[in-house]
Parts: sequence; C-alpha cells; structure tokens
Amino acid sequence: MQRLARFNIGDRYVSDTRRQLAEIAFGLLCGGAMVGIRALVNLWAPESGPFAMIYPAVLIATLFSSWRGGISCFVLTFGWAWYFVLRPQGDFAFEDPTDPARVAINAVCVLVVVLFAEAFRRAVRNNAELAEDQLARKQVLMAELEHRTKNNFALVAALLEIQKKREKDPRLDVAFDDAIRRVRTFAEAYSNLQLEQEEGAETAMKPYLENLAGRVASAALHDGVDLDCDIADVTLPREIAVAIGLYVNEAIANCGKYAFADGRDGSVEVSLIHDGKAWTATVVDDGAGTSARPNEGGGLGARLLNAFAHQARASHLSHIDENGATMVLTALPRED
Repeated sequence: MQRLARFNIGDRYVSDTRRQLAEIAFGLLCGGAMVGIRALVNLWAPESGPFAMIYPAVLIATLFSSWRGGISCFVLTFGWAWYFVLRPQGDFAFEDPTDPARVAINAVCVLVVVLFAEAFRRAVRNNAELAEDQLARKQVLMAELEHRTKNNFALVAALLEIQKKREKDPRLDVAFDDAIRRVRTFAEAYSNLQLEQEEGAETAMKPYLENLAGRVASAALHDGVDLDCDIADVTLPREIAVAIGLYVNEAIANCGKYAFADGRDGSVEVSLIHDGKAWTATVVDDGAGTSARPNEGGGLGARLLNAFAHQARASHLSHIDENGATMVLTALPRED
C-alpha cells in the first residue's frame, strides 16, 4: 500500500519531457478507460449521470500521474460526456436551459478534485522522502555506533592484555584470558555484522551467523570438533541480529571451554529456524556435559546468555546432561 501511495507513472523517466508526456499519456489512458466503461453503461442506462464517472477517473489519473494526467483525463472525459452523453447527443449545444449551469458546476467540481488529489499526492511523497532521509540518517548513526562499539571492545581487550602482562600471579592468567576472550567475542559480533551486511535496518541472518560461528569455532574449538550450521535464510532487525550473534558467540566459546576442554572429539550444531512468525536459535554439543559444567546455572556464562536473550527479546533455556549441552534462544511473542 505504501508503494502504491507513492507510485507515479513518470518516475521511471529521467528526462522531464518524457516524464511529462508519460503523465499526460496515463491521464488519456484513464480517460479512455472511462469512456469505454461509460459506453457500456449507456447500453442500459443512457443519459443518466453524464459526468458521474469522470470523478473517479480524474482522481486516479491525478494520484498516479500528477496534475498533468488529471487535466488530460478531465479534458478528454468531460468533452466526451458533454458531446456524446448530454442531450442533444453529437452536439455541444444545450437542450435544457439548466444544462449550462450543470456543466459549469461539474467542471468546477472536477477541477477541485484535481487540486486536492495533487495536494494529497505531493504531501504523501514529501512525507515519504522525509521518512527515507530520517531512516538513512539513523542507519548512518547506527553503523557509526556499531563501528565505535567494536573499536571500544577491541581497546578493552588490549588493555586487559597489558594488565595481564603486568600481573605476576599466574593464577590470574585464567581469569584474564576468560575476560579477554569474552570481550573479543563481542567485538567479533559487531565486526562480522559490518563485514557481511549491506546498509539497512534488517540483517540477513544466514551469512551473518555462518561467518560469525565459523570465526568463533576456529578460535575456540580444536581440530577434532566439527561445526555444523543450519541457518534459515531470513532477515531480522539489526539489534536482534547482534543479540543472537552474541548469544551464539558465547555458546560456542563455552563449548570450547567446557564441552571439549579435555581434547575429546565431537561436534557443535548451530541452527536458526523461522516459522514465519517467530524464530529459534539453538547451539547443541555432544561434549562432556554435566561432568564439565557442574555450576553452569549460576556462572558468568549463564548470566551473559540470559542478558543476550533479554536484548534479543527472547527466552533462554539450557539443558545439560551426560550426552552434552543444548542452548535454546526462542523469540518471545510480540505484544499487539
């Protein structure tokens, strides 16, 4: 409906002359269509409402081809109705003394329709252009924010690296490495979003998640662990995409930290399904399971997964047993 409201037959032409000729031609086409329909009506209701069908024809012509199309349609249809429908047919003379006033009133009313239809058309186009400009500015600001966010995460990771080198206690190395890894995964999520996506408020999830999962897996998983991705070819809002990316990032990193930390072989499956209404993201591993994650429910990783779920406006569920772990992120129902 929005595209229809903004449609103009002349927009496909760059030259002003061609655009104006196209608008006039469309107006004449609308007028010709009205003449044909009116000729059929005359078969069972001759002479009734000679100017009645002009109004919708002129309205359509003006809305979709500017005032030029409306005036062209008006001249054709009004002249035809006056000459062929109004008595006496085949003559511009008046049979009834009240006909001159009736013709004049109808002509003025049709021109009023053209005037207001043109004003409405311009208002719709101006508002649409203004909305597009605002959206473009928001997209630029969002891209800049994502770029700065990525750089800030990278800076934090570098500062943590420096601080780690200054610390003499080897027991702190594990804590520093874990913090650095998480910060870098956040930076990777935004970096992948910038590399894989075109400008826009929507993000294509298949290339984004496949690339992101591959990068994280190459860093977090050893060669004996296979990564399998099954990502639906759908688009989601950018803020939702970032949250899902961070969730998948953390889940895969946790697989490397817990599920396959003992060097065992296995696999990690990442999927995103969409049923047309809601989406579900899942990360499944067949690693060590409960033997490696006894306190998973209250750790930092679990809190981060819940935070990313909240950001994605979704619910997070985890199931860990002796056969491995399953992390599920499900979109919450939208409130109408």
